Amino acid sequence: MATETLPIIQHAIQLAVAPVFLLTGVAGMLTVMTNRLGRIIDRARNLEERWGDLLDSARAEARAEIITLERRRALSSWAINFCTGAALLVCLCIVTLFWEEFFAVDLRWFAGVQFVGAMLALIGGLACFLREVYFATHTMRIEFARFER
Repeated sequence: MATETLPIIQHAIQLAVAPVFLLTGVAGMLTVMTNRLGRIIDRARNLEERWGDLLDSARAEARAEIITLERRRALSSWAINFCTGAALLVCLCIVTLFWEEFFAVDLRWFAGVQFVGAMLALIGGLACFLREVYFATHTMRIEFARFER
């Protein structure tokens, strides 16, 4: 009995290898995205703590930065949500592939739908991440004159 199920388990594992690698990549992206979100939140909290000590001119700059930080926070949050959804769909796809092998049910179409859904969610997450990086790089200016003293 055990030797009869061994080829089924081996085949299921072979089918699940590619989605597992994808899951690893998505997990890496989630790490990067959550780190960026943490830095955005830390910067906003820093501005909030210093708000009372800022002069009016500095408050205007801080207010503009807070608006940008809020946009970046929202985009980062959406990127994380999309990528988490992609990871969940990949996990469901793996479970579906195992279920198909164990119970000899044709669920390839369902696994395919889950995989396509995961790709669409990943595309959404990467698009939000790209937009957040764009905001980060285009709203910050390095003033070299400050460093020439």
